Amino acid sequence: MIALEATAQTRDQQMMSRVDSVLTDRYYDISYDTNYVVRPEGKLTLKVRINQTGNDLHAKGTVNDIYSKADLSTSHKTTFSIAGIYRGIGVGMAINPAKWKGIYKDYEFNLNYYSSSFSLDFSYQRSESLAGDIHRGNNLQRLESGDIILKVVNLAGYYTFNHRRFSFPAAFTQSYIQRHSAGSWLAGISYQGGSIETSDELMAKNPNAPDVSIRIGHIGIGGGYGYNWVLGKKWLLHFSMLPTFVVYNRNKFIMNGERKEAKRMRFNMIFNERAAIVRNFSSRYFAGITLAMNNSIFDDNVVVVNQNKWRARAFFGMRLF
Repeated sequence: MIALEATAQTRDQQMMSRVDSVLTDRYYDISYDTNYVVRPEGKLTLKVRINQTGNDLHAKGTVNDIYSKADLSTSHKTTFSIAGIYRGIGVGMAINPAKWKGIYKDYEFNLNYYSSSFSLDFSYQRSESLAGDIHRGNNLQRLESGDIILKVVNLAGYYTFNHRRFSFPAAFTQSYIQRHSAGSWLAGISYQGGSIETSDELMAKNPNAPDVSIRIGHIGIGGGYGYNWVLGKKWLLHFSMLPTFVVYNRNKFIMNGERKEAKRMRFNMIFNERAAIVRNFSSRYFAGITLAMNNSIFDDNVVVVNQNKWRARAFFGMRLF
């Protein structure tokens, strides 16, 4: 009986050793130039993060000889999170104090994936806090929080050509370390879709308000450039931009149950910008800030719409050996 238990334990140990070996091989897979990019020695990384996100919407144009302008923005969402990353695979937990108190009712989901050659950013936002001023000629109208419902989906995928020497993860996940300055051309695709709808709350308090539903979907293809500056072996500065030209769009505009014809876009682009500052205090400790933005410009020769979705993050991390 004792011999059987010892044999079973030996098999379990061998199996765990194989699994660990496979993960290690994948984690330290040398698909990059180690003179420029290296893996950190620590396999486990713990990070504390503060995140803030927001969305701004601006529109202007002349319809029926009346100039109109709208400047709207959602409430800023602030969250605190703790994340654990083991060999490049991470799990995190975030809390939103304002949501606990009932102050912030919007919902947002973000997913980011950064590998040596391919990266992906996805975000979904459902907001009832969009508010601001709307000017129509000499009249000023205030759009209050809760009057409309905004839903926005942003998706950007991009390929890094010089991934052997330039690392997105070094700037945004710290699963790599950039040793020398390098840049790369980028190729990518963007999608932005969503809707703006009049809320039931607005219709209840103002029955004469127009019942509006606007739905959009845009797909863009383009290319850009990114660069990592390494200063004094301790600082890493990153900036990248990926502009995409919209090659397909589908728009639907319904007012008071009647569908309106959408005008053809004269100019339609989606921009994806990234920036980061990382400070490596030692081989174990690091800190930094990152900024990710999705900007879109739609011009149908009558109305120009500009939307800016952004997420800022400050973090402190520690690698465990």
